[in-house]
Amino acid sequence: MASISTLGVGSGLELSTILDNLEAAEKAGLKPISTQQSSYTAKLSAYGTLKSALVSFQTANTALNKADLFTATTTSSSSSAFSATTTGDAIAGKYTISVTQLAQAQTLTTKNTQPDSKTAIATSDSKITIQQGGGKKPVTIDISAANSSLSGIRDAINKSDSGVSASIINVGNGQYRLSVTANDTGSDNAMSISVSGDSALQSFMGYDAAGTGNGMEESVTAQNAKLKVNNVDIENSSNTISDALEDITLNLNDTTSGNQTLTISKDNTKSETAINAWVTAYNALQDTFASLTKYTAVDAGTDAQDTSNGALLGDSTLRTIQTQLKSMLSSATGSSAYKTLAQIGITSDPSTGKLTVDSTKLETALKTNSADIKDMFVGDGKKTGITTTMGTNLTSWLSSTGIIQAATDGVSKTLNNLTTQYNAASDRIDTLMARYKAQFTQLDVLMNSLNSTSSYLTQQFESSSSSKN
Repeated sequence: MASISTLGVGSGLELSTILDNLEAAEKAGLKPISTQQSSYTAKLSAYGTLKSALVSFQTANTALNKADLFTATTTSSSSSAFSATTTGDAIAGKYTISVTQLAQAQTLTTKNTQPDSKTAIATSDSKITIQQGGGKKPVTIDISAANSSLSGIRDAINKSDSGVSASIINVGNGQYRLSVTANDTGSDNAMSISVSGDSALQSFMGYDAAGTGNGMEESVTAQNAKLKVNNVDIENSSNTISDALEDITLNLNDTTSGNQTLTISKDNTKSETAINAWVTAYNALQDTFASLTKYTAVDAGTDAQDTSNGALLGDSTLRTIQTQLKSMLSSATGSSAYKTLAQIGITSDPSTGKLTVDSTKLETALKTNSADIKDMFVGDGKKTGITTTMGTNLTSWLSSTGIIQAATDGVSKTLNNLTTQYNAASDRIDTLMARYKAQFTQLDVLMNSLNSTSSYLTQQFESSSSSKN
């Protein structure tokens, strides 16, 4: 059988064009599947956008869902000798503070010096025992004779977790001393140091406040902080005092010259900032809703939708979330005197769903009645309050078993099915085209053969006719 290198050459027919037209006609059946794939892919991406927008709003909602925002205070001091920090429950007011003594950590320093930090002091192995007050257990540190230099003792103490730290002081003229400092301030943390095993080491660094012949001396005395708050005497082992005033921590930096004033003032800026951030995030969420459900009308009789329409136009999942959020805005519960956001200056545009803040009205409400605003937003922190109920629902919607994940899984499943359908249809078309091509090739060869036979017979007839003539 003759070989045909180009389809249609043998027969003279447009077999290649016919085959292309047949393939195009078959592949036209793939377009509806392809269109659905594009639609569901866009929907899958849109659910991702929706989830991201909800997470952003959830962050702002969580930030506002804090009761201490509405009881926040700010502090100021008439002296740099002390400062204060407060919790949300601190009561605004003024306090008289007088600091006469700061708390100090005890430091013991050897009286005698060493010519270097590497030479051993002891000739036999020893044990150093450090005892601090305040009910702390003594800590015993093993010191070998070979490791009894200043640096060896320093390193052993610092590794012992004994509540003290050691250092070497260069006092000049090639002389060095060992210094040991308690980690905690206060007279209860004063220490004693005893050495057993080597008399030279005991003489060098032994210390007992009640004893004599100490090898170390107290270079910094252990002492408590002493102050007066509203003329009431207070003594504390630390310069950070959290139990003198309820919900107020005093931080002492220096002594004062007489009485100074600490002022605790109500601070509404934190709650106002959180409310404005919440409104901004809510409005951004409404913009996302609008973008994902955008609708542009088309001419009557046109079947196709406008290409600018949102991927979640008419989507039940988005509509459910949007409707429930709107409902929560107007369902404040609890004992609050405020029942609507409009009462504190936050109004909603019915056409866009966005919120607008009247700053003056909000500031006035926070100044005069922040407790009721807290109750409206936070409620009991479990079931009541706008941000509490929103937070519960947002957590549910965004969970691995929530409605967004369910919708996403549904779209993914449909996409997988469409891909299977598309691949099966495409494979069927490829098989059909291969069969058509084989048949057309056979036709081309047959037609070529018939044409050759026809030409041969024609030549024979013509030749016979010429011979007779």
